Amino acid sequence: MADAWEHLSGSGYNNVIRDCLELRIRHKLCDWAYLLMLQTLSDTYFGANTNESALLCAYLYCQSGYQMRLGLGNNRLYLLVASKHQIYESGYWEIDGMFYYPFNCQEESLEICGASFPNEQPLSLLVNESPLFAERLTDLRILQSENYPNVKAKVSSDENLISFFATYPTSMLGDNFCTRWSFYANTPMSENVKKQLYPSLRSHIQGKSQYEAVNVLLNFVQTAFVYEYDDKVWGGDRSFFAEESLYYPYCDCEDRSILFSRLVRDLVGLKVLLVYYPGHLATAVHFTEPLTGDYILLDNQKYIVCDPTYIGAPVGATMPDMDNGKAKVILLE
Repeated sequence: MADAWEHLSGSGYNNVIRDCLELRIRHKLCDWAYLLMLQTLSDTYFGANTNESALLCAYLYCQSGYQMRLGLGNNRLYLLVASKHQIYESGYWEIDGMFYYPFNCQEESLEICGASFPNEQPLSLLVNESPLFAERLTDLRILQSENYPNVKAKVSSDENLISFFATYPTSMLGDNFCTRWSFYANTPMSENVKKQLYPSLRSHIQGKSQYEAVNVLLNFVQTAFVYEYDDKVWGGDRSFFAEESLYYPYCDCEDRSILFSRLVRDLVGLKVLLVYYPGHLATAVHFTEPLTGDYILLDNQKYIVCDPTYIGAPVGATMPDMDNGKAKVILLE
């Protein structure tokens, strides 16, 4: 392994690293997308699930500035990825106060090399901009509001982007359970979807008050999508990025809240909270116009409750049996 690492460190691989970093910039790859790209590159060279592929992926990842360690178990080499975020449903090794998560590894015991590198940075699971993949578009889907029948949009999703989202590990920041949803809600829509969806929605809220505009978007999300429980569809809990709700035939309360929060921030420009009641997720919006209704107070600012799952309910109505005084909230970007 040491001999192989020394070989990789020779000048012959410098252009490979530069090319990878250039692709990361050109295609706007977040850390997770970049890691998957390096894995695909390494598997293409040496074959999947080989020690050679694992070592090349680890080397390229390390030399791109990321914090990692190498582990050995049952004569197999594995990449361990340091992460800023706690990843669900995955074991980890704690080394010098940092959690390292195994990448494509099910081993329970590993020998780990503790060598560190200057200025290494842990993986971030934030998606600050939509990645630019080769597009593979679906057929058009028609979405229409019930209370506002003229509010209609035709949307075609990118299956490559949807496939990437399906690989994304669920995680949270620190011990704040609610942040698991902020990762999804703060991810921007792709330009492909914005060009299709936003002009239609914007035309129907133009010239309206904030209350009227948000009500239009609220009813659109309440009635243009079919509700179904994750357990029935997926066999367990699964959150959607906003764009996934436009693709899959069903969505639940957390998916609707994520999508609605994205639409309100992008189209109306208002601040939004995610509101967690035990067993339910909704939103609350900070209006700059005077408005009455159920609200949550944060930093002396009123956020009016808007529930995308409370079908037909207007802005300011809380779903029955939900206690706003005990709800947990997280402010979105």
